[in-house]
Amino acid sequence: MLRVHFTGLDLARLRLAGDPDALWETVLSLHRLRDKQGESIFGDWRSETRTRLNGETRLLAPLVPSRGYFPDFLTPPEGVLGLDSGMQALRETPGERVHRELGRLSTARTLPAWIRSMAEGDERAFAKLTGALQAYHDAAIAPYWQHIQAQIEADRAVRGRALLDGGADALLSSLPPMMRWRAPVLEADYPVDRDVHLNGRGLLLVPSFFCRRTPVTYQDPELTPVLVYPARHMSESAPAVQTAPRSLGKLVGHTRSAVLGSIGGGCTTSELARRVGVSAASASQHAGVLREAGLVLTLRNGSAVMHTLTPLGAALLRGGHRQPRQPQPSIPERSTPATM
Repeated sequence: MLRVHFTGLDLARLRLAGDPDALWETVLSLHRLRDKQGESIFGDWRSETRTRLNGETRLLAPLVPSRGYFPDFLTPPEGVLGLDSGMQALRETPGERVHRELGRLSTARTLPAWIRSMAEGDERAFAKLTGALQAYHDAAIAPYWQHIQAQIEADRAVRGRALLDGGADALLSSLPPMMRWRAPVLEADYPVDRDVHLNGRGLLLVPSFFCRRTPVTYQDPELTPVLVYPARHMSESAPAVQTAPRSLGKLVGHTRSAVLGSIGGGCTTSELARRVGVSAASASQHAGVLREAGLVLTLRNGSAVMHTLTPLGAALLRGGHRQPRQPQPSIPERSTPATM
């Protein structure tokens, strides 16, 4: 079990990441690619991704084993700013830290020669790592990025509503079932028994598309506290507050156009009904049609549901153009723990 100990100052400094973290998603997806669970759910994503790979999984597997520790430097905080920022921070990792964290990894398994060379400061070996991560991301993550963003934004809508309604206590209580808020301690299912004391530094919560079953945190207690947790999955979502153009009413009907334009950054069915001036049953029906068309994502939050826009729905409201929709990975319900 993992126990995260909060002080009053930590609760005041509790934050929720604004975007998916490109490197956390990259690293955690390696577990989903190699495990055999959820084949009916992740099968298409695995098959499509494997056709685009060229040995990257074999190179990265010793650094990111199926279970247990992987080096903290692979997922710098800058990853939440995008892949380019994350990769730049990764390249700037001090050699002493690389040596220390790879040394921790080597106590559990024998590492290939190129990784041992990287631990000793070989720049060519480090370039081999960053090249493999970039190529893997391009094959496994980039084609699905809009879908990943939509899932994360939908999860953020649920957490944000909890924060607005009840503060940090409500936000922590709203986290997935494998995490339990028993003030002042957040308990979570975890592969090992561990305590993390925040000591006034606060905590960054990072919802993740590819994280499953248990949350993940840094091994090094001196690093800025981060807790990556499994995002709730349904269909698709995106953050947007838009006014529907008149032409949209001709396409989907004026009431349905009003429903789409009223969802904004997220709302419940009853709120949607009030905004549009229809019954709750009618609002639910219209949202269902829009969901089937890929314009809306719906997540259940207790007895209520939260509707958010997908990237396609937001683009339609803007009346702008977007890239052709990429194939989307299916949504896992349960899977194998990723890290310690």
